[in-house]
Amino acid sequence: MVLSKRIFDLVAAISLSGLLLPVMAVVAIAILLIDGRPVFYVSERMKGPNTGFRLWKFRTMKPDASDSGPSGGNKQWRVTRTGAFLRRTRLDELPQLWNVLRGDISFVGPRPPLRMYVERFPEIYNQVLKSRPGITGLASVYYHAHEEMMLAHCKNAAETDAMYSKNCVPRKARFDLIYQRNQSICFDIEIMLKTVFKKLR
Repeated sequence: MVLSKRIFDLVAAISLSGLLLPVMAVVAIAILLIDGRPVFYVSERMKGPNTGFRLWKFRTMKPDASDSGPSGGNKQWRVTRTGAFLRRTRLDELPQLWNVLRGDISFVGPRPPLRMYVERFPEIYNQVLKSRPGITGLASVYYHAHEEMMLAHCKNAAETDAMYSKNCVPRKARFDLIYQRNQSICFDIEIMLKTVFKKLR
């Protein structure tokens, strides 16, 4: 990662942590009171072709030890009472500020993929993961809603996996590589602002 990008991430993460800690406390208490424990969902994601890390989110689904793969229509029954709101507003991703502070991810970059897809599509992710993964990115701004709509129609894990593999992986990679070729602090700020204002709308 370029030093200027890392410095920007640290300054922004520290500043936002101070502002958002009260919001995170309210969200955590709401999950605890309404849905019970655990409050957080921790899952392995990849920051390099062979390097994983633990990604933190607020829990939005009922726990399932056998859970794997992306969320499709087959998992909708597991979304908790607070989960739908947290996902819609992306408040579930606030704990990822910790991952930014640790250097696992950046604010802007490709969304960190599951190991199963990195291993299945090495020719794609060897290139995509030359950029540090991010909380948001071009694909999050321009493709996330379409991805959710497609996966929502999937009725089982196999169907969700097939749809994600065939349509989402290559299309998101195109956005990620466009970002990679045009990466700059100004571009990062633009993507962050578009992410926020898109959710406000």
